[in-house]
Order: sequence, then C-alpha cells, then structure tokens
Amino acid sequence: MPSNDPHVALRRNVEIKARLRDLEQARTLAAELSGGTPQVLRQTDTYFRCAVGRLKLRQFSDAVAELIAYARPNDVSPRASQYRIVPVADGESLREALSMSLGVLVVVAKDREVSHYKNVRIHLDRVEQLGTFLEFEAVLESAAHQSEGEALVRELTSRFGLLPADLIAESYSDMVLHSISQPPK
Repeated sequence: MPSNDPHVALRRNVEIKARLRDLEQARTLAAELSGGTPQVLRQTDTYFRCAVGRLKLRQFSDAVAELIAYARPNDVSPRASQYRIVPVADGESLREALSMSLGVLVVVAKDREVSHYKNVRIHLDRVEQLGTFLEFEAVLESAAHQSEGEALVRELTSRFGLLPADLIAESYSDMVLHSISQPPK
C-alpha cells in the first residue's frame, strides 16, 4: 500500500543544472530572490547500482540521512523528475548493507547552499572533483503544474544569466564517473 507520509510519497519537480561562472554574483541574486541567507549543507551522496533510475543515500554532516530513488532524463532543458525520499535512522548501516548487496556506483561529495524563490529551490553547489554549479528545482504540487514549474525555471535561468553552453544534462554522478574514466592529460 502506498504511503501517505509526504516524506515517502512519490514527488515531482522540474529541474535544470548549469556550470556556475560567478559564485558571488549568484549568491547575491539568490539572497535577493529569497529574502534571506541560504541554508548551508554538507552532503555525501552514495549512488548504488540499480536496474531502474537512480538510487542514492544522502548523508548530511549532522548524521541525518535519506534514501532517494529518482528517475529523470538527461537533458539540458527544464526536465521533469520523479523521486521518492525515505528518511533513514541509521545511514551508515544502510550504506554498508546497500553497498554489500547492490554495489557502489560512485560517491559525490558537495557543499550546497539552498535558497528558495516561490516553489523553486535554488542550489549553489561546490562539488568535489567537478567545480561549482547551480541547480533550480521547481517543486510540483501535481502533474498539472509542470508548465508552471518549467516557466519558473526558465525565468530563473534568464535572471541568473545562464547561457546555453552553461547548461548540463548529466547528473553529478555521471560527471564524476566520466571524470574517473578519462585518462589524465
């Protein structure tokens, strides 16, 4: 039976990711749009091998953890994502169990600054091995609101001055895997 718990229920958002050319300028604009200071998080995402979509355990510096299963296309335009977040009481034990049974695909560590504009989460990310990025995630109340989410993401893309060359289709996990597989120059 599906859960009625909002932390476990299937959720949807529209998102976009881009390389960030000027972190300080983005911080200033995010603060103006949100009307405050961002929440600063240290996140370590362990991605596991799985047959469908992506599965990651997100561990925070304060020992809080959540298991996130999601599916979304790799596309540079605003893209819909479906995800499920499950709070985890013992993240380290779950990481060990999933590592043993599924195998670890890759680990992505990042510092994230989270601000909010309307129903959009603005993420300023400093990702180890990769650099600095910007993500917009418009949280959707229903499938009917997808066009509104896309419009907000496009608005923010314009306000932050993102260029088509800045936009990234891949997830951080794909990018880290790609950087690992490339021989040094």
